[in-house]
Amino acid sequence: MARTDYDFWLFDLDGTIVDIEPSYPSTVVSAVGDRLGVSFTEREAEILWYGLGGVRERVLRRRGVDPERFWETFHEVEQPGDRAGATYLYDDAESFICEIDAPVGVVTHCQPYLTDPVLERLDIRDWFDTVVCCSDETGWKPDPTPVEMAMTDLGVAHDGHEGVLAGDDPDDIGAAWNAGLDAIHVERYDPAERGQCVLGDRRVTGFGEMS
Repeated sequence: MARTDYDFWLFDLDGTIVDIEPSYPSTVVSAVGDRLGVSFTEREAEILWYGLGGVRERVLRRRGVDPERFWETFHEVEQPGDRAGATYLYDDAESFICEIDAPVGVVTHCQPYLTDPVLERLDIRDWFDTVVCCSDETGWKPDPTPVEMAMTDLGVAHDGHEGVLAGDDPDDIGAAWNAGLDAIHVERYDPAERGQCVLGDRRVTGFGEMS
């Protein structure tokens, strides 16, 4: 699969183009637990951060924590600058995306107040012709609406264009298919480690596998 195979490219952000230092999720979740008077294991912190297997609420119920209270506290604790400082760029993403001669966009679940500092700190904002952050108003992947918004921004939301969305999560694959796009699963981690196996139109461990 080559860069020239598609008229436009869409990407998920976290886990696909960038990722977080391994210690950061545990640090944040531990701080949330301290405020709530609850202790979370490293594995529970990983589940809560990444939503592995869709069992976040199960972890919170087991610890006797109301999900709404947990996420309210989480957003009080986490600071955008701290997350940006702990975020790093995948080298293979840079070498691949910067050579695409077509419209390029990002569709991310991360909110603008967290997304913007990451893009600025890593100096990658100008890689993308549009950045769409999912919300209750726009919908959340696998809802195709935010993907379709990105396509509209790129001027490719009409017949005659063939596009693709690359992401690391089942919701990315679902959003791509629901919007009529091909889907590339970027499998950065061992499926057994994350407790999920994702099927896309193509699976790669990094963009270095694509020309």
